[in-house]
Amino acid sequence: MRVIGGEFRSRKIVTLPDSEIRPTPDRLRETLFNILTPVIKGAIFVDAYAGCGSVGIEALSRGAARAVFLEKSPVAVELIKANLESLKLRSRSAVWRGLAHKKLPGEQADIVFLDPPYPLEMEYSLAMDVLGKEPPKLWAIAQHSKRFQLEERYGELERTREVRQGENVLSFYRSSSGIAGD
Repeated sequence: MRVIGGEFRSRKIVTLPDSEIRPTPDRLRETLFNILTPVIKGAIFVDAYAGCGSVGIEALSRGAARAVFLEKSPVAVELIKANLESLKLRSRSAVWRGLAHKKLPGEQADIVFLDPPYPLEMEYSLAMDVLGKEPPKLWAIAQHSKRFQLEERYGELERTREVRQGENVLSFYRSSSGIAGD
């Protein structure tokens, strides 16, 4: 797997040949960051359920000031650290091990990307409920299966956009009070 765009374009990211880690497909990552282009520069980006860290690394490559990687698997945590080290990104990142909904630093984040394992549908609600209580400028984006429909609202967060590609969907949420001020 490779970084798609930005400062680290074409640089390699190591992933595990393990069915539990499902990296975000290249085309979907490209779509995600095309949409986020106006807001990614200087942002604090959270890659929750980070797997190998490809989405957070892509955010850093495209100008995010800092990325926080949340992952519960100890093997994946070490893989993320190795990927960050290989790109010399440790000073612009933090890697936290644990359950995402208990570690989400929404009050410090500008953009939170959620990509739990698709069979763990309850993880979406747990994380989105936490984020629905956060400041109005927060963007929350959830990658999920097209077979699973997320709610239109989670607390203050309201779905503003949905992008479908193959089996995957990106659902974009913003606070209803944050949308008007943009």
